[in-house]
Amino acid sequence: MAWLGDLSETRYWMYLLLVPSLVLILAVVLYPTIYGMQLSFREMRLNRPALGTGFVGLKHYLRLYADPVFWTALWNTAVWATAAIVLEFLLGLVAALALNRNLPGTKILGVLILLPYFLPNVVAGHMWSLLLDPRLGVINDILVRIGILETYKAWFADPATAMAAAILVEAWHGFPFFALLLLAGLKGIPSDLYKAADIDGAGWGAQLRLITLPMLKTVIAAAVILRVIGLVNSPDLLLILTNGGPGRATQVLSLYAFQAAYKDFNFGYAAALSVVMFVLLMLFASAYIRVARVNKD
Repeated sequence: MAWLGDLSETRYWMYLLLVPSLVLILAVVLYPTIYGMQLSFREMRLNRPALGTGFVGLKHYLRLYADPVFWTALWNTAVWATAAIVLEFLLGLVAALALNRNLPGTKILGVLILLPYFLPNVVAGHMWSLLLDPRLGVINDILVRIGILETYKAWFADPATAMAAAILVEAWHGFPFFALLLLAGLKGIPSDLYKAADIDGAGWGAQLRLITLPMLKTVIAAAVILRVIGLVNSPDLLLILTNGGPGRATQVLSLYAFQAAYKDFNFGYAAALSVVMFVLLMLFASAYIRVARVNKD
């Protein structure tokens, strides 16, 4: 075992220590990703085993190009992610700024703000489906009583309101994520900057625009990328609230891939949808990071 002592004194020792982590990454991350990409070029329909599992080339991707549901889902995904991110960021920023003031009661307020994020998507989805129920919903009852609505409304059954209602539910559920990260970022901003701004006569809005937001750029970039990945890849909330309906009003790519795999049992086509989502997310993350760096410079 003397060779271990000799090895520990060389630079190759650190590479040896990385081997377990690399093996875990290859087994848990890299292998499933490569297998999923490979599956998108093969036939895999569990309800039609006679088709086999042979190589079909670009068949699934050509079908995607000609599939109107795919383009509808792509547009809905962009609307869903963009609107939810904007609302969650604005609500999270307001909450973080309020909590950062350390006023009496902010600790209790902080716990209350984080409660929605602690709820699983399944619980949050069923809770809001009951709150917005067209027959028993409390929110409908309140809106009718104060005169905003004339009658109870089926929010998730109307194509004109289904996506907006789902986005509001997602914003309520996800904004604590931004609040938590932005609050951590605010704690790292030197208070001397705000004192100097006060001396120069800068108001609250100027301080927010010139100090707070620029100092939070790195945190905002990381939070936005992580949240977009979560929104694009997680169909569970929409699955519970609307199941992609009414019609295709709330059909998104992740939900379409889920339905293709576990409703139609077409795992090859579902894999192609997943690969498209993977590529789009990689392009978005790269472009967003590049833009954030340019703005920082």
